[in-house]
Amino acid sequence: MYKQMLLRLCALACVLALFSCDQKSVPLPKTAFASTDVTGLDYGKDFSLTDHNGKPRTIADFRGKLVFVFFGYTHCPDICPTTLSDMAGIMKSLGPDADKLQVLFITLDPERDTPEVMAGYVPAFHPGFLGLYGDRAATEKVARDFKIFQQRVSGPDGKSYTIDHTAASYVFDTRGHLRLFVRHGQNGAPLLNDLKLLLSES
Repeated sequence: MYKQMLLRLCALACVLALFSCDQKSVPLPKTAFASTDVTGLDYGKDFSLTDHNGKPRTIADFRGKLVFVFFGYTHCPDICPTTLSDMAGIMKSLGPDADKLQVLFITLDPERDTPEVMAGYVPAFHPGFLGLYGDRAATEKVARDFKIFQQRVSGPDGKSYTIDHTAASYVFDTRGHLRLFVRHGQNGAPLLNDLKLLLSES
């Protein structure tokens, strides 16, 4: 009697073990992106800012779209306008899929980049682009959350200034997960290919 019960328990354990192995999730293949894959890293999860139309925004507002996030300021002489121009070119290259990409420009200079200034600057590159801003505390928080370096550099007159800042960008997938870290200068064909790969996942 005891021996039969022991055999039954062993058989049950084997069945459960096989079932467990069968149910084990198969890891997804790692996609070969040209940009740096930051999938799963625990930072840059969200933001709480206002767009240049006065509407409060978080990453959840853009669920279903890829989201390209760049930090800069409207007085930036080179990197910021270059990045936005490159992204306007990518929107054109995406064709019908352009409506599946949202470009966000987050200002690091809320003192000068008022909603009116942002509304005149950001959409000039593409009508679908949005400028986001917050007060100084909100700006500092989102910069920390995304590990963005920023440093104000005073001009010769002591009144004007520029801002040294991280020139890279981030891309969220259609589910709102941070996926890519895009170095400045990768905003052409390499990024276009990465965006198409992310769209193919959705």
